[in-house]
Amino acid sequence: MRPASPPIGLHLARAARLVSRAFDDALSQAGGSTPAWLVLLNLKIRPTANQRELAEAVGIREATLTHHLNAMEKDGLLTRRRDQNNRRVHLVELTSAGEAAFLRLRNTAVEFDQRLRQGITAAELASLQRILDQLAANVGTADQESAPWAGLTEHRDQPNEAPRPQ
Repeated sequence: MRPASPPIGLHLARAARLVSRAFDDALSQAGGSTPAWLVLLNLKIRPTANQRELAEAVGIREATLTHHLNAMEKDGLLTRRRDQNNRRVHLVELTSAGEAAFLRLRNTAVEFDQRLRQGITAAELASLQRILDQLAANVGTADQESAPWAGLTEHRDQPNEAPRPQ
């Protein structure tokens, strides 16, 4: 028996892939990438983070993060130094060039978010967020704390705050 409509998982995966590619393209045109944006964003939320915390917040393995941090450090966007209390831990901080890159990519992310929201009402967005949360819960992965943007809303009124994409 054929389903009346395509499986929701396939529809969701296709939409996620298309949106993700478009976002990557927008960030690339602004001189960035999704991993760089997530690192910069998380360093704005947590100004001095160690590599382990940063990898967890961004949602990637430490080895993968190290690759991105090496490139970003080479580009002058961040610095790494050993923690005085635990020499095995590296602390990561933004440089002034990293701050500028954050602002540039933040503008791109906000513009992209506005583009995504076109033609969708606030009620429809709220419904979509509830549905996406329910889909994640249905597969047992509704952990909002591990999202790379976790903490954004709590820091909204801070100086140099990150945008609150919704």
